[in-house]
Amino acid sequence: MTLQPANVRVLGALAVVFVSATGLIALFLPFLSSALADQSSVDNSRSFDSSLLLGAVVAGSMFIAIGELARGPGAESLSRSVALLGTLVAIDATLRLVPSFFGASPIFALIALVGYVFGSRFGFVMGSLTLLLSAAITAGVGPWLPFQMLCAGWMGMAAGWLPKPASPRVEVASLALFGGLYGFVYGALMNLYSWPFASPGASSDIGLYWSPTLTLLESLDRYWAFYITTSLVHDASRAIANIVLILAAGASVLRLLRRFHTRTTWKTSAPGL
Repeated sequence: MTLQPANVRVLGALAVVFVSATGLIALFLPFLSSALADQSSVDNSRSFDSSLLLGAVVAGSMFIAIGELARGPGAESLSRSVALLGTLVAIDATLRLVPSFFGASPIFALIALVGYVFGSRFGFVMGSLTLLLSAAITAGVGPWLPFQMLCAGWMGMAAGWLPKPASPRVEVASLALFGGLYGFVYGALMNLYSWPFASPGASSDIGLYWSPTLTLLESLDRYWAFYITTSLVHDASRAIANIVLILAAGASVLRLLRRFHTRTTWKTSAPGL
């Protein structure tokens, strides 16, 4: 039995939910361990969860992409959509070659703009595949990669949920605000991956690092202190870069993206119209 495009898109949406839920569990495992008083779950799982999560994210992203790209009635629509997605991912991935400054990178602004125009699932694929390709280009493949892919994918997905105001100025301003806020969210989420292993063999407890003996509230307090100490400056730099780039180029990029979106989206008309 051949799956219809509508069914493929439903399965793609379920893939987003599954991949996102898996990633959230992996990221928040230290807090879950503290809440459940399970002192061994982090050590026993983090040794293999990165490779499994990478496979899940890549497979899920490709399945979601198939569902998104199958929205047209013909092969021409599909080929145009595939070409557009590939071009956008390639352009954004090469932007990672631009030297970053304290965490600032131009790749995040385009992920937000693409997700805003093309929708949440397309934005998820754009973010996740951009980080995958850019990691291959910059030799940045490592156990952190699936978490980077998820966090960037969530940015594109969340951008697709933003309201669409009628005023172009309000639209760009809201996107800039979103980009700034997500600059902090991205860093806070990514820190969760390394936080349980960040203690540099300290001989005394300095109140920053995770310990299996902590309660949930103590873990939350420790992580907040760890985030402020290690990541706040870098995340502020990323947030400022997102805001500046979207304010400077957002209106022009949105017009261009909408032009391509119109050309790759087929609309059927009623007979006689």
